[in-house]
Amino acid sequence: MRHAILMMTAAGLALAVAGCHNRNNEATSAESSAGNAAEATGNAISNAATDVKEAVTPTPTGQEFADRAAKSDAFEIASAKLAREKSGSADIKSFADMMIKDHTASTAKIKEAAGEASPKITPDPTLTDDQNSKLADLRKLSGADFDKEYVSQQIDAHKSALSLMQLYADKGDVASLKTTAGAIAPIVQSHLDKIRAIKDRQ
Repeated sequence: MRHAILMMTAAGLALAVAGCHNRNNEATSAESSAGNAAEATGNAISNAATDVKEAVTPTPTGQEFADRAAKSDAFEIASAKLAREKSGSADIKSFADMMIKDHTASTAKIKEAAGEASPKITPDPTLTDDQNSKLADLRKLSGADFDKEYVSQQIDAHKSALSLMQLYADKGDVASLKTTAGAIAPIVQSHLDKIRAIKDRQ
């Protein structure tokens, strides 16, 4: 009898342990499923965001790219000339000298690449209303106020230019311009890094 009781007790313990084990497995499985679902949802949101971004920022045509690049260069050169005149910062004056040199060079590269397109593309460097407004704002300022506004404008302008170059280098349909965009993008990135460093020192 005693032996039978012990056997029944042992069997009960075994069933209890097995039940706990199954519940733990079910809990782990549920947690894993929840984690997978969360990951899938996160991926779906990320993919949707990318799709929306690409829809909002379509790849420009060759003419549109050449025009936007030319306007960007023209704005950089014009604002850099103001910085050389009005800034009291050696860092900003040095940066402005680099802007005139590098953006004059990129203007020439874009013109050459546009001329190789078929049909030939002629970039339009006419500044936008927004660019003219920003230059007007800079002309009103001097000293530290000028420096602060110039740096802010340069960060925004180079972020926009970098996005343009990277987008066209990736998806552009005019081979000569696409190659040139890819060559210019790292230069724009270096400009952005430098102006951010100047901001950090202000």
